[in-house]
Amino acid sequence: MSRYRISQRLVVPVMFVATIFLVVMDGAITTVALPSIARQFHTQAAGIDSVVVVYPVCVGLIIPVSGWLGDRFGGKPVLLGAMGLFTLSSALCGLADSIGQLVVFRGLQGLSGGLLTPVVGAMLFRTFTAEERLRASRVMTLPQQVAPSVAPMLGGFLVDSFSWRWVFYVNLPFGAVAVLFGLLFLENSREEAPGRFDVAGLLLSASAISLLMFGVCDGAQRGWSSPAIAGSLTAGAVLLAATVAVELRRAEPLLRLRLLRNPLFRGTNVVNLVGLIPFMGAMYMAPLFLQEAQGVSALESGTSTFTEAIGVLLTVQLVSRLYERTGPRPIIAGGLFSVAAVLAAMSTCDLHTSLWTFRLYMFLLGLGMGAVFMPTSVASFSTIAKADVGQASTVSSVIRQLSMAMAPAVVATLLLSATVAPRTGPPLSAYRTVYLVLAAIALLSALHALTLRQPGDTTPRPPRRPSLPRLRNRAASS
Repeated sequence: MSRYRISQRLVVPVMFVATIFLVVMDGAITTVALPSIARQFHTQAAGIDSVVVVYPVCVGLIIPVSGWLGDRFGGKPVLLGAMGLFTLSSALCGLADSIGQLVVFRGLQGLSGGLLTPVVGAMLFRTFTAEERLRASRVMTLPQQVAPSVAPMLGGFLVDSFSWRWVFYVNLPFGAVAVLFGLLFLENSREEAPGRFDVAGLLLSASAISLLMFGVCDGAQRGWSSPAIAGSLTAGAVLLAATVAVELRRAEPLLRLRLLRNPLFRGTNVVNLVGLIPFMGAMYMAPLFLQEAQGVSALESGTSTFTEAIGVLLTVQLVSRLYERTGPRPIIAGGLFSVAAVLAAMSTCDLHTSLWTFRLYMFLLGLGMGAVFMPTSVASFSTIAKADVGQASTVSSVIRQLSMAMAPAVVATLLLSATVAPRTGPPLSAYRTVYLVLAAIALLSALHALTLRQPGDTTPRPPRRPSLPRLRNRAASS
C-alpha cells in the first residue's frame, strides 16, 4: 500500500495518461529526427530502418509476457519497473555514439514500452466498473490522440533548436515524475495468482510476432518478394498458426486466445486491427505529402496535422453522451463511414491545396476517428470478466501493435511502387492512390462495424422444440 493515500480513481487515470502519452509520443517524435540521425552517423537507409523496426519488434516480443507478469506481481511493480527502464533507455539513446548502440537502446525502449501499455490499461479497467468505464474513456482517448499531433511539432523544434538527441532526452523528466508519482500514490492490487509460466507459448508467440513485425515493417523498403521478407512472413505465419493451436489447448496459456470466442471482444478487435490502418496511415502520410510533395517546413507540417486532435476531443465529448443510448455499433460504423468520406476527399489534394484546407481535412478526420476510439475500447472489455481483463488487455495490445505496423507498411508500399526516380520522390498520383486505398479500407471496416453485437446482446440459443411424442404426452396429461 502506498504511503500517501489518494483515491485510485484519480491516481490510476493519471498514470494511464502519463504512460500512454509518453509511449505514443516517443514513437511519433522519433521519425522527425531520422534525417538528422542519418547525417550524423553517415548511415544508409537500411541503418535508419533498423532504428525504426527494432522498436515494434521488441514490443511484440514482450507484450505476451505482460499479462502474466501483471497477474503474478501486480500492476504497480511491473508498471514502475518498465517506466524506469523506458526512462533509462531514453537517456542511453540520446547518448549513443553509433547506429549500433542506438539500435540496441531502441530495443530496450521497445521491451519496456511493450510492458507499459497493456499493464496500465488493465489497471485502468480494473479500477472502474463497466458502467464507469464510459466516463473513464474520456481520459483514455486523450493521450492516444494528442501525442501523435504534438510530437511532430515538438520534435521539429527540438531537432532544429538543439539536436536529434533531445527527442530522447525529453522523455527523462516525464518518466522520472511518473515513477515518483507512482511510488508515492499508486496501490498494488492484483487478481488471483496465475499458474505456471507458459514457456512454449512465449517462445512461439514471441517468434511469430517478431518475424511478422519485421516482415511488415521492412517489407516496403527491402521488397515484399525479397528472400528475407518473404521468409520472415512465411515463417511468422506458420509459427502464428502453431501458437494458436498450442495456446487453445493449454489450461493456463500465456495468450488467452479463447477470449476471442467472445463475439463482442472479437468484433471490436477486428475493428482495431483493420479500422486503425486508415487513420494511422493518414497520420503517417500527412507529413510525407506536405514536406515532400508540397515542400513545406517541418513546423508547418506539424501545425497542419494538429487539428486532428481537436476533432477527436470534440467528438469524444458527444460520443460519451450517446453511447449509453445507442451502444457502440452505430457510433463506430458512423465514425468509420465519415473517415472513408474524408480520405476520399483528401485524394483530391494537389500541390496547390492550401494548408488551411488540409487542416480542415485533418480536423474532419479527427471527428470521425473520435467516434471509433472510445466506443471500441469500452465495448471491447464490457463483456470480459474482471479476472480476465489483464489477459484481454494483452491480446488487444498485440492486435493494435500489428495494426500500427501495417499502416505505414501499406502507405510505404504504395508510394515506393509508384516511384520511378528515387531522387524525385513519388508522383502526385501516388499520394492520391494511397488516400483512396485507405478510404476503401475504412469503408470495409465500417461495414464490419455494422455487424458488431451490442453489449446487452445475449443471443441465447433458440429452445429446442419438443419432440412429437412429448407433445402428445403433455396433451394427454392435460
